[in-house]
Amino acid sequence: MPGGSVWVLVLALALPSTGQQHLQEAERIMSTTPVIDGHNDLPWQLLRKFYNQLRLPAANLTLLNDTHTNIPKLRQGHVGGQFWSVYVPCETQNKDAVRRTLEQMDVVQRMCDLYPETFLCVTDSSGIREAFRTGKVASLMGVEGGHSIDSSLGVLRTLYRLGARYMTLTHSCNTPWADNWLVDTNDEEPVHHGLSPFGKMVVEEMNRLGMMVDLAHVSVDTMKMVLNISKAPVIFSHSSAYSLCRHRRNVPDDVLQLVASTGSLVMVNFYNAYVTCSEKAQLKDVADHMDYVKKVAGAQAVGFGGDYDGVSGVPTGLEDVSKYPMLVAELLARNWTEQEVKGALAENLLRVFSRVEEVKRSLQGTAPLETPIAFEELERSCRTSYGYSNGAGTARAPPAALAPPLALALLLALLS
Repeated sequence: MPGGSVWVLVLALALPSTGQQHLQEAERIMSTTPVIDGHNDLPWQLLRKFYNQLRLPAANLTLLNDTHTNIPKLRQGHVGGQFWSVYVPCETQNKDAVRRTLEQMDVVQRMCDLYPETFLCVTDSSGIREAFRTGKVASLMGVEGGHSIDSSLGVLRTLYRLGARYMTLTHSCNTPWADNWLVDTNDEEPVHHGLSPFGKMVVEEMNRLGMMVDLAHVSVDTMKMVLNISKAPVIFSHSSAYSLCRHRRNVPDDVLQLVASTGSLVMVNFYNAYVTCSEKAQLKDVADHMDYVKKVAGAQAVGFGGDYDGVSGVPTGLEDVSKYPMLVAELLARNWTEQEVKGALAENLLRVFSRVEEVKRSLQGTAPLETPIAFEELERSCRTSYGYSNGAGTARAPPAALAPPLALALLLALLS
């Protein structure tokens, strides 16, 4: 990418000769196969800092300096594809989650509109390859948490039509149809032991739509259930290896084996708490996780899922999105082949995405799922019950024509 060569040269001058060679090799590989990162929370920072007002002088993405991500850093890091998280917090569940999600999707689209020389909003694997050819950052949207659809298949379909190409089934809270990772700790009790029947319908509909299922943040039971029922491979957009850091946000070995058998993908997270289970980590610790996923699930199961701008601590050597070449150089130093490196950078994700698209095509004649979640499974204090035939526990006035007969029947019942 433009400007990348100068940046890598500066870094290389500070390294021993062997390190220089690996970094130069990383630069060469990434000039044709830039990284596709599975998860970046810059849109959340734009909301927090500027309420998504991109035209404010302080929000200029070329000059923005107090985030992990800006345009010069993306160029320096050879980022060729980015799944931008359209995250909204769990506290929006049963409130304004859908509206907030739409606003975050809007800000990603406006990033592409405001900086067309840098970002190209795309919705399929061929769009990513086109962005590579034109030297732009392919920009896709990932919905981070099933609470964003408010338990509605119609909302799921609408978010897909608006450009969402993966959905994390939960964030750090249960939805009415899926358990999150906290149920594997002492903090929460399992509710669904994976997915409810409606949760299985969500996965089925995502397969039909061609939306990737993301299992970051879900419980182990949810991971296993989805990997066993999904017709398409799935991703972990920002998770690491549980055996190296025993944090329940990470992926255990038996699940990694399912990842391998289903052709799925683990995009390794850079957050210190998930890398070393402590406040500090180093670049080599992230490489350890990539090595481990490769050992257990195969090189085809490894990707990059930095979680930049969504976490409070990242490893020394991976301070921001400009540092991906340093991590690639470390993988080369560990005797990863060029083919394996290209796979982790982009080709593994493109393979999964293409397979998801193939499954969509195979289901082209399948009708959309229409059965709603049971009303009694929802938190109902802020919602209406229109369309539910039995009211599902919410009283509704009878039609006017039926009111007198019902009143008479009630009176007779009381007098008898």
